[in-house]
Amino acid sequence: MNEGIKRYHPAFIVVELLSFFKGSIGFFLFLFVLKAASTATWVLWGRYIFVIACVITILSILLKWFYHRYEIAGDSIVVYEGIFVKRQRTVAIDRIHNQVSNTTFVHRWFGLTSLSLETGTIGDNATFTFPVITEGEKQRILLSLESGKEPIAAVNDGEIENRSKRTVHFRSTKKDIVKASFTSFSFLAIFPILTAIYFNLAEFFQIEESAENALDYLLIHWWMLIVLFVLALVLSVGIGFIKTSMKYGNYVISNDTERIYIEKGIGNFTSFSIQKHKVQAVIVEQTILKRILGLASIKLLSASTSGDEDSQETSSLYPFMPKHEAYQILHTMLPHYHIEENMNRFPLKVLWLKLLQPYYVTILAIIGLVIFKREWLWAAIIVFGLSILSRILDYWFTSYIRHGKTVQIRKGGFTNETFVTHRERIQQITVKHSWLQRKFGVATLTFTNKAKPLHESELYGVSKEEAGTFFNWYQKVL
Repeated sequence: MNEGIKRYHPAFIVVELLSFFKGSIGFFLFLFVLKAASTATWVLWGRYIFVIACVITILSILLKWFYHRYEIAGDSIVVYEGIFVKRQRTVAIDRIHNQVSNTTFVHRWFGLTSLSLETGTIGDNATFTFPVITEGEKQRILLSLESGKEPIAAVNDGEIENRSKRTVHFRSTKKDIVKASFTSFSFLAIFPILTAIYFNLAEFFQIEESAENALDYLLIHWWMLIVLFVLALVLSVGIGFIKTSMKYGNYVISNDTERIYIEKGIGNFTSFSIQKHKVQAVIVEQTILKRILGLASIKLLSASTSGDEDSQETSSLYPFMPKHEAYQILHTMLPHYHIEENMNRFPLKVLWLKLLQPYYVTILAIIGLVIFKREWLWAAIIVFGLSILSRILDYWFTSYIRHGKTVQIRKGGFTNETFVTHRERIQQITVKHSWLQRKFGVATLTFTNKAKPLHESELYGVSKEEAGTFFNWYQKVL
C-alpha cells in the first residue's frame, strides 16, 4: 500500500528553531547583553542585521516544513526539497548502504527521532535524511527498505520484534564507562573550559589584579591550595564521567544474519546499522595508551562511510574494548575478517630509509621560531627528537601479511593502525617509488577502497619483488 507524499512531523519547526537559537545565542548575548549600553554604529547595525536574520530564518523554517516532503514509491525513495527552486531526489533502495538514527533531547520531548540513509555515492546527494519523524514512521521506512516493496501502512511492536533476531555481543557497563573516561582523558576537559571562561571574563572585568592577590594568598595558606586542587580534580573526574556516559552509555553491539547494529548514547541516542556484505574493510586503531592497557578501537569501513570524525565514531565498535574481546566479536559478526598478530616485518634498511627522509615539520618549526620566537629555538630540538622517535616506532610496528584473498597492513608510530580488506573490495593498487627508494630497492604500495572520500592505505618499504607479487595477486580473476 502506497501512502503517497508525506510531510515531516510538525515538530520539525520546533527542532529547527531550537537549533537556530542555539547557534545564534552567542551573537544575542554579545549584541544585547554585553553591548547593551553601547551606541556605536556597528553595534546598532549588528542588532538590525541580527533581527532581520531571525525573521528570515523563522519564515524559511516554516516554508521548509511546508514544501519539504518525501515518499517511498515501489523500490525507490523520493525526496522533494526547495522553497523557490524545487528539487526532486530519487534513490533506489538497493543503493542504500547504512542507516543512522539520531534522537536528541528535543526529539525525545516529542517522542520523535531522525533517520539518515547513506548511499555509496559522493556529494550533496549521498545522504537522504528524514530530520523529524515518529518512531513508528522510522520503523515503517526501515521495514520497507528491508522488504524492498511498497511502504507498509502501519507497524506494530510484534512486527518490529520479529522482523530480525538480533544477537547482542557487547553491552557497556559502569566499569566500561569509568575506563573510557580515564582512557579518553575526558576528565581534563574542565581545565580548558575554566581557562576559556577566565580569559573571556578578563576582557570585560578587571580580574587580573584580584587573581594575583588570590594566588598570593593561596601560596601563603598552602593547605587551602591543596584542598582546592583536590576539589577541582574531583569535579573534573565527575564532569568527565558524565560526558563519557552521555556519549558512550547504553552502548550495544549486535547483529543478525544480514546486518550489524551499533547503538549508543544517553540523552542523545544514536543507532547505526550496516549490511555485512557492504563492509569494505576493517580498521583497528590503538594509541600508545591503548596498547599499554590492551584496548583497541575497530572501525567498519563502507562505501558510504564519511571521513569526518562523527561518522567514523558512529560506525565504530566500542572504542575502549579489550583488544582480544574486540577481535572475537568482530570475527563472530564478520568471519571473513580475521586479524592476524604475526605478520611480516621489513628489513633494517627500511628504517635507515625512513630516517633519511626530509624532516619538514622540524624545518617549519625552525623557520617559525626564528621569525616569531627566536629565544625558543631550542624547542626545535625536541620536535626533531620526536620526529626521529615517530619514525623508529613506525618502522617497529609496520608489518603486513597476505593470505588467500585477504591483505592486512599494520603501520603507525604513536598511533597504530591495522587495515584489513579483501581483494574484491580493493578498487585499485598503486605501486610507486622515489629516487631514494629505488636506491634502496623498495617501493610504496597504495590500496584504495570505496569510502567518502576514497580511503587509501599505504605500505611503505615493500621490496620491488614483493610489490610485483602484490600487483600480480590483485590482477588475478576474482
